[in-house]
Amino acid sequence: MIAYEPPRAATHIAAVDLSGSFADPVEQARAAREIHRACRETGFFYVTGHGVPQALLDAQIAQTLAFFAQNEAAKAAVSVELSPCRRGYEATGRQVLDAGSAADFKESFMLARDLPAHHPWVLAGLPMQGANQWPENLPGFRAQMEAYQAEMIRLGRHLMACLALSVDLAADWFADGLADPQVGVRLLSYPPQPQDALGNLLGAGAHTDWGSITILLQDDMAGLEVRGTDGDWIEATPIPGSFVINIGQMMERFTGGLYKANLHRVRNNHAARARNSVATFFELEPLYRMETAPTCVTGADRGSLRTIGEHLEDMARASYAA
Repeated sequence: MIAYEPPRAATHIAAVDLSGSFADPVEQARAAREIHRACRETGFFYVTGHGVPQALLDAQIAQTLAFFAQNEAAKAAVSVELSPCRRGYEATGRQVLDAGSAADFKESFMLARDLPAHHPWVLAGLPMQGANQWPENLPGFRAQMEAYQAEMIRLGRHLMACLALSVDLAADWFADGLADPQVGVRLLSYPPQPQDALGNLLGAGAHTDWGSITILLQDDMAGLEVRGTDGDWIEATPIPGSFVINIGQMMERFTGGLYKANLHRVRNNHAARARNSVATFFELEPLYRMETAPTCVTGADRGSLRTIGEHLEDMARASYAA
């Protein structure tokens, strides 16, 4: 268990302006250099100039608020318990991200690529692949989620190209795993933190993300905290119009530990408001085997790993074991 201690004043989480990097190789190389430094320092960085319309971001937060404002019966109608691939509503207390701590104090709703029964991944029985559940009484909800997901695919592919460049590989290094990427979008609501809670209760306990990259959209309320290189905790204060990007365990392994999948947590200290955010887990295809980058490995062993799908399934089982 990682006992809670309040964060000290923030040092820095880098901000990377992606403006120009989508069309200009020089600008993309500049962004890659900035990402390289951020991934070695904290494993986190903001991105601006990403091209996702502000109206779409605002609508995404609005639909997140609308979903969690429903009564319990409406949310339970799309419970994750009804889904064979872990899609839908998850009530408070279902997940433990920091082993030994109390269960996370949050609600969530999970969607991903909406795959029909005849999709090859579903036919092959790959874990966590299948159809989404959709709430019936929220006009425009599905259309908004699918439009947002499409933008996350565009942005995620670009960030993976920048990450490849950042370790001196070609921008298309990950092309074999990006034709049909996995994209999980998780709506999150963190109620106000109980002041008398026991068991190191947090909205999300200290953890590292499991996969490649996470693209986080925050509302206007602080609460995300990142562990700095000196062990102190840094507040990831929301910057309007930005995303917070962090790398996960698969990217740390890809770089042979050069980049760090860093510990982070969430604590909502507001007395009367829930904190809402949208986390997009952008992953390569589930059968992709991520080896250590040839520019990061020392010696002949490139450290072939299990598939991304296998790793994510193992981590999900561990965090829901309780």
